[in-house]
Amino acid sequence: MATDQIIFRPAIVADAAELLAIYAPYIRETAITFEYDVPTVAEFQARIETTLKTHPYIVAVLDGVILGYAYTSPMGSRQAYAWSVETSIYIRQDERHHGLGKRLYKIIEQISRDQNIINVNACIAVPKVDDEHLTSNSRDFHEHMGYRYVGVFDQIGYKFDTWYDLVWMQKAVLDYPAEPKPVVSFADLLKDGYQISE
Repeated sequence: MATDQIIFRPAIVADAAELLAIYAPYIRETAITFEYDVPTVAEFQARIETTLKTHPYIVAVLDGVILGYAYTSPMGSRQAYAWSVETSIYIRQDERHHGLGKRLYKIIEQISRDQNIINVNACIAVPKVDDEHLTSNSRDFHEHMGYRYVGVFDQIGYKFDTWYDLVWMQKAVLDYPAEPKPVVSFADLLKDGYQISE
């Protein structure tokens, strides 16, 4: 893979079918997501559109083909959560383990800093023992990226006739000020000519 030729850009609604094609195998074949049913393209379009109003949704493109994507979403609906987000990342299964996830996360973390967001959090499904549907790879990846373990929901998800845990990991991408700056929406960053860079 010619990694130096990969372009990173905000997702657009028209990407939905291609992004869904990346996500669907994770639903059907893994417990990485606790979703059971593959959403429709229209449902996925709505998810992208909703996210982009406030948070980044970034795709990695090579020769016009999307290889993976990452986005952040609110931690909660209450105002005090504004400086914390949850991260999500999905890589086309034949493009995993080439460093693309690391590059997408670095971009997402930089955008979060530029939004004045302080905490990035990952909610990660983990098995008691690695199995054909879920391993500890995602937890290990986040640890490698500087996320620290902050808690676990024990046996909270049931999929493929198995109970899975959910681990929370957190990374502060900015220092904690006495009074944080207001969060800037991703849409407003783009309006001001924001450029995505690694």
